[in-house]
Amino acid sequence: MACPVQFLCRAVRTVGLVLVYYVFSIGITFYNKWLMKGFHYPLFMTLVHLTIIFCLSTLTRSAMQCWTGKPRVMLNWTDYLTKVAPVAIATALDIGLSNWSFLFITISLYTMTKSSAVLFILFFSLVFKLEHPNPYLIVVVLLIASGLFMFTFKSTQFNLKGFIMVLLASFIGGIRWTLTQVLMQKAELGLQNPIDTMYHLQPLMFMGLFPLFLFNEGLSLSTSEKLFRVNELSPLLYTLVMLSIGGSLAFGLGFSEFLLVSKTSSLTLSIAGIFKEACTLLLAAGLMGDRMSGLNLMGFAVCVSGISLHVGLKTYYSKSNNMDGHPKLYQMHLLLPFKGLQ
Repeated sequence: MACPVQFLCRAVRTVGLVLVYYVFSIGITFYNKWLMKGFHYPLFMTLVHLTIIFCLSTLTRSAMQCWTGKPRVMLNWTDYLTKVAPVAIATALDIGLSNWSFLFITISLYTMTKSSAVLFILFFSLVFKLEHPNPYLIVVVLLIASGLFMFTFKSTQFNLKGFIMVLLASFIGGIRWTLTQVLMQKAELGLQNPIDTMYHLQPLMFMGLFPLFLFNEGLSLSTSEKLFRVNELSPLLYTLVMLSIGGSLAFGLGFSEFLLVSKTSSLTLSIAGIFKEACTLLLAAGLMGDRMSGLNLMGFAVCVSGISLHVGLKTYYSKSNNMDGHPKLYQMHLLLPFKGLQ
């Protein structure tokens, strides 16, 4: 009786962790889209999120240090500016452009276009020699690219400006997650724990995105009644609370990913990522009124099949190459395709 009970407990725990991950991952997508309808300052919103993530990661690190009695990793300035800064700048631009695009495009178009990040991740992985050339990659690229084309072809809710923003974010995301893989593989840095990674990334991300915010939103926000020209305190508090909720969701997403991978496996997160995209599109159609034709849905199915093939091949080749001797490296290889989708 012990084995069935243990199996049932593991299954319940896995389902629970996946559902928590879905709540944060899907929740922040819909929340940001909803917030952008009345608050047209996505870069400022992103800066607030970065500040909240930094504060929460600092508190979490302190709690972990008190619990374990071991000091947390603290990088020196040389490693911080030379190894962490490139990842931080790429991450800031990826997230900033993604949030900015919500002013122009639907959630369904955002979700599908963001899936193209897998193509750019593959490209930069080959460039940095993190991925070995494989003939099956051609099939993966063709499936994802053709699926994206079918989804956007004659779309009634297509917006070129927003589409270009997400596509550019996906391109930068390819750089971001390739550099992240390189960063997390450097065991001497001690950034394998995502909490430590978030703590070190946020300040540089803030500084990297701040000039773009000043150029595009600084003057407009300084004269806006949403924040600096409010006549009453309650609207200001409401805006700050709404922005803070988004930041908390962003932190919860990173933390839920860490829990899911540490308690189950990176393959579980990868498979959950496939179904998460399907859930996002269904919710976008049901809650936000996104319209999709039969060709668009077929394009989504083709794209997901390409991503699924990539995950399956990566799992097979990673195990066959004896990568299980390096569990963190193996986990990162599996996670890499889906990081760009979040």
